[in-house]
Amino acid sequence: MTAIRAAFKAYRMHQVLIMPRFARLTIALGLATAVFPVDAEYYFNPRFLSNDLAESVDLSAFTKGREAPPGTYRVDIYLNDEFMTSRDITFIADDNNAELIPCLSTDLLVSLGIKKSELLDNKEHSAEKHVPDNSACTPLQDRLADASTEFDVGQQHLSLSVPQIYVGRMARGYVSPELWEEGINAGLLNYSFNGNSINNRSNHNAGKSNYAYLNLQSGINIGSWRLRDNSTWSYNSGSSNSSNSNKWQHINTSAERDIIPLRSRLTVGDSYTDGDIFDSVNFRGLKINSTEAMLPDSQHGFAPVIHGIARGTAQVSVKQNGYDVYQTTVPPGPFTIDDINSAANGGDLQVTIKEADGSIQTLYVPYSSVPVLQRAGYTRYALAMGEYRSGNNLQSSPKFIQGSLMHGLEGNWTPYGGMQIAEDYQAFNLGIGKDLGLFGAFSFDITQANTTLADGTRHSGQSVKSVYSKSFYQTGTNIQVAGYRYSTQGFYNLSDSAYSRMSGYTVKPPTGDTNEQ
Repeated sequence: MTAIRAAFKAYRMHQVLIMPRFARLTIALGLATAVFPVDAEYYFNPRFLSNDLAESVDLSAFTKGREAPPGTYRVDIYLNDEFMTSRDITFIADDNNAELIPCLSTDLLVSLGIKKSELLDNKEHSAEKHVPDNSACTPLQDRLADASTEFDVGQQHLSLSVPQIYVGRMARGYVSPELWEEGINAGLLNYSFNGNSINNRSNHNAGKSNYAYLNLQSGINIGSWRLRDNSTWSYNSGSSNSSNSNKWQHINTSAERDIIPLRSRLTVGDSYTDGDIFDSVNFRGLKINSTEAMLPDSQHGFAPVIHGIARGTAQVSVKQNGYDVYQTTVPPGPFTIDDINSAANGGDLQVTIKEADGSIQTLYVPYSSVPVLQRAGYTRYALAMGEYRSGNNLQSSPKFIQGSLMHGLEGNWTPYGGMQIAEDYQAFNLGIGKDLGLFGAFSFDITQANTTLADGTRHSGQSVKSVYSKSFYQTGTNIQVAGYRYSTQGFYNLSDSAYSRMSGYTVKPPTGDTNEQ
């Protein structure tokens, strides 16, 4: 009996030890089957939020990775990692109910600096989503190639990644005209004075003589106007009454103001005409001309446009004549750099593109320049009308009008031209300038002039001007050849035509002597 009882006890113990292992294996397999079924989606139990299923929230969208429901959010907008503004942005769900699409209107995108001409609108899609007419809820990548958006719900950040070529970049040094100031109302005065007194004791010219000279450069600033005057006073006295003089003289007086929307300046009074195409002359009247003083320093003068493609976020650096002159970071995709500072004599540009993975691309951009070349898209103009001021009694004061225009085109072309028209003088100019890359830069223009001289004779002639420039990066050498104003017989400029005693090709002063021209 004892042996039988011991054997039965051993069997019961073995059964107790074996069964829990089997039970644990069965439970584990059951849990694995329940939690990780084949091809099943995540399920969020709404009872964790509310016991009443009728009032529970639809959580199905969160199973697809969406972090927030559609609606309007106050977000900080970043363009290529640069903070731009904070706005209320409406978000809608995409067709798969997996992501939020920001409704970015064309007006908003343009205000961020994206070029309107590059945007592809899809108003029909917008209408189907029942959003405001001014919104475009099409994904940004469908409106701009290689663009993307990312919404950080926690930080309320909306990041836009747009290839740099689609962004109307602000040039380095740009300051919004809204921040410009006219300055305070004020007066100013610069003066220069010198004088002497001489006591001559010689027998022939005994006596005392005095001399004094004063130059005054005065001005008044009132609002946006600047009044300037340059006057002189001279005094001379001596033992002989015939040598005495006491005279005030106004050299020039003018008033000017800036025209900010046109990046131009208006001058009324005494001034000089623009000398880019025709010879500059002194006149009294009105002048309006564009001025680079209202542009950022990086937009002064001419410099080539650099084009390239970045495989990822890359650092772009530019060297000229061995010196670093520019550095920036660009997003993936094509990019354009158009705010390189101008160099007086050019100098080839070495462009280095360093990718995020450490790879480096290097390219060279030839750079030579001549005075007439303008940056692509920039227009330089000048318009003057008034009366010619000769400053002597040999010339008359004809009334005239003069205009000139230069415009930079893509491909480093600059067409230009101008005109001068007076009663007895007409001149017309037409020319072209081009940066030839490896072959340097050149400009060529021709002027046709028709003149009626003081003696009534009519003359017609042409003047040709050509300029060539080439810089050699390896040796630091710049070559500039100017064929300046090769003129045919019969060509006169405006100043020549103003001589009141002009006959043929000679000037006859009142004394009757002849000065060859």
